[in-house]
Amino acid sequence: MPSNQQRREAAKRKLERQLVRRAERARKQRQRLAVVGVVAAILIAGGVVWLVTRPASSTASEAGSSTGTDETTSTGPTTPCSYPTEGQMAAVKEASAPTNLYPANTGTIDAVMTLNGTPVTITLDRETAPCAVNSFVSLASQGFYNDTACWRLTASPALNILQCGDPSGLGNGGPGYSYATEATATDPTASGAYEYKRGTVAVANSSSAYSTGDTNGSQFFIAYKDSTLPTQYTVLGTISEDGMAAIDAVADQGVTDDAQTGKPVGAADISTITVPEDAVQQSGVYTTPSSATESVPTDVPTDTVPTDSVDPSASESSESSESSESTGSTGSTDTTESGAATTSETEAPTS
Repeated sequence: MPSNQQRREAAKRKLERQLVRRAERARKQRQRLAVVGVVAAILIAGGVVWLVTRPASSTASEAGSSTGTDETTSTGPTTPCSYPTEGQMAAVKEASAPTNLYPANTGTIDAVMTLNGTPVTITLDRETAPCAVNSFVSLASQGFYNDTACWRLTASPALNILQCGDPSGLGNGGPGYSYATEATATDPTASGAYEYKRGTVAVANSSSAYSTGDTNGSQFFIAYKDSTLPTQYTVLGTISEDGMAAIDAVADQGVTDDAQTGKPVGAADISTITVPEDAVQQSGVYTTPSSATESVPTDVPTDTVPTDSVDPSASESSESSESSESTGSTGSTDTTESGAATTSETEAPTS
């Protein structure tokens, strides 16, 4: 039986560990709030806006082909897609960049994701994001997403997403190529944040409000509640309420260690994502020929996650977790699965 001295020393060590964890959480919270303050000041001053569009020379089509046809026409000024591999991290699973640089650019196409054995239909919007949909369809047709797990779940007042698409399960993996941002969740010329509605499926990236890199890859996220994020994430499509039941089943089990972001407690296994057999070959006609190739910057790694929105109420959650520590909880950090910080310190949908 431990002596009184041993018990006092053990209690002292426990208190020291708790103080270290509390100080670390306080430091991260201050950093998050500082980022939010800087962004707010910039937006008010009107000097800088969120980076949400690719350079004009590589903007994707906003009109074009109809679903199910081999060729369509586009009326807007557009350029074909570009998927450079130079300077990118190696693919975490064998995959090739899309070879169709003039993909179908009107209508929608359905992809079926089997999550924990339940088919979930994702309606992909080719009209607003032809290059992103083309990449997703290409990877799905190659089996890139098969037998992978959604590696990240967030549960905070402002951000509620399930993030998938990294075969490594660590959060920093991708297909070995990148492509430019297309249709964001709001007016491409707008600044600030946007509410990504429940059921929205969007592409994660490692860009930030201050970067110029187009860093989209294989990772995507699903908003299971309305979530507020910077307007820098290309919207792929939507999932209906019926399909969202499978996502809710994962979200309802929470995040590991009761954190606000991290690995889901429950299984989030994707066995397959399937698309129509001829989907990769379907093409559109663009008014601008293939003069805009290799226009995507390649000096930044792909596949990060959306930057977590920071809500002032997060500090209250932090205080409550400290309270639980004082009653014997071991505590946990709020880093992402990969351990790397994102645009807002905990990587919102970064791919």
